[in-house]
Amino acid sequence: MHWLGLLISLLVIGIIAGFLARLIVPGRQDLSVPMTILLGVVGSFVGGLLGYLIFGKDAQDGFFQPSGIIGSIIGAVIVLLIWIAVSRRGRTRGHTRV
Repeated sequence: MHWLGLLISLLVIGIIAGFLARLIVPGRQDLSVPMTILLGVVGSFVGGLLGYLIFGKDAQDGFFQPSGIIGSIIGAVIVLLIWIAVSRRGRTRGHTRV
């Protein structure tokens, strides 16, 4: 049952971090609610990785770990900016400019 609590907390943090990241990053993002949750969950792990690399904390847990809400929001903003850059590049690559 420990995994159920972890799953629920990841989903709640994912919802919060994903929606706040979408509010922070300007412009329109075409993301559904499940994609926003995934953005927040991935952002949590990115925030955990950055926290480990910058501060070296929680070394016994390894470098691939979820972070707190602030780290999750920062990670989600980074992931969203990367998503926007990659999706924008994919759209312009298929069209030729004259």
